[in-house]
Amino acid sequence: MTKQRRQKSLQELTIKDNFMFGAVMSDEANCKECLELILEKPIERITVCREKSILYHPGYKGVRLDVIAMDEKRTHYDVEMQVASKPALGKRSRYYHSQLDMEMLEAGESYNDLADAYVIFICDYDPFGKGLYRYSWKMGCRKVPGLELNEGRHTIILNTKGSNDDNVPAELVKFLKYVGANLEESTQDYEDPYVSKLQNSIANIKENRGMEAKYMLWKELLQDERKEGHEEGLKEGLNVTISIIIEMLSDLDTNIPDALRDTLQNIDNAELLKECSRKARNVATIEEFQE
Repeated sequence: MTKQRRQKSLQELTIKDNFMFGAVMSDEANCKECLELILEKPIERITVCREKSILYHPGYKGVRLDVIAMDEKRTHYDVEMQVASKPALGKRSRYYHSQLDMEMLEAGESYNDLADAYVIFICDYDPFGKGLYRYSWKMGCRKVPGLELNEGRHTIILNTKGSNDDNVPAELVKFLKYVGANLEESTQDYEDPYVSKLQNSIANIKENRGMEAKYMLWKELLQDERKEGHEEGLKEGLNVTISIIIEMLSDLDTNIPDALRDTLQNIDNAELLKECSRKARNVATIEEFQE
C-alpha cells in the first residue's frame, strides 16, 4: 500500500507551496512586483482575478493552483508554481493559453481584440537541464529570423536551480533562490527589499486565523478533487478492460448475446474483470466463456 504523505500545516508552508503562493500573490502589489521582476519591464497597474481563486470562493468547483492577473493594457498573466517535475510543460502551456483566450472571447472580445497573454511557470527544478534561470518563448518564423507572427502568446519558465547569474538581474536570482529555499532557509536575510516584503506577507498570513480556515478548506477540496480523479481513472480503466474482453469474444462469434454484454458492462470489480479477461483468452466458444 502506498504511504500517504503527511499534509503540511499552514506554519510549515513556504512561498513555493501553491496555497501560500496564491495567498501572497493575491496582494496586487506583490503580484505586480513579481511580474515586473520576471518580465524586466514596468507595469502601471495589476488586477488579480480573485473570483477565480479558492482563497476567495470556497464553493469554487475545481481547485485552481495558478494566479490569474491582468494589467492596465489588458495583458493577461497566468502564473503557476511547479515544485515537482511534470512532463509536457509545453502542452500545459498550450492548454493554459487556450483557457486565457477562451475567457477573453467569452467576455465578448473579437479575435482582433485578443490581448497579449503570458503563461509563466516557476519551477523548483531545471526542466531542460541547461542551467538557465529563465527560459522564454514566443512565436517566430523558422526560415526568416526576426520575423514574428505577433499572435500575442508568450511562455516563460523560471528555474530556481539556474547557474547563469551573470545573465539575469541579481534581484531575480535572489527571488528564485528564495523560492527554492526550505522552511528554515526561507527566513534568512536575502538582502533584497522584494524578498523581505514577501517574507513579511507570509508572516502575516501565518498569523491570520481566517487564512488558517481557508487553508483547511483548500486541503479538503484538493483531496476531494484528487479522489474524484482517481475514481474516474479507475472507472475508465474498467471500461477499457470490458471493451477488450468484448473484442476478444467478438473474434469467437460476432453475435454476442445482449445479456452477456450487459453483464460485462455492469461489472465494477477489477479482479473479476481480470479473471474474465483471462477466460476470454483461453476459451474456444462464447458458450464456454458463459459457463
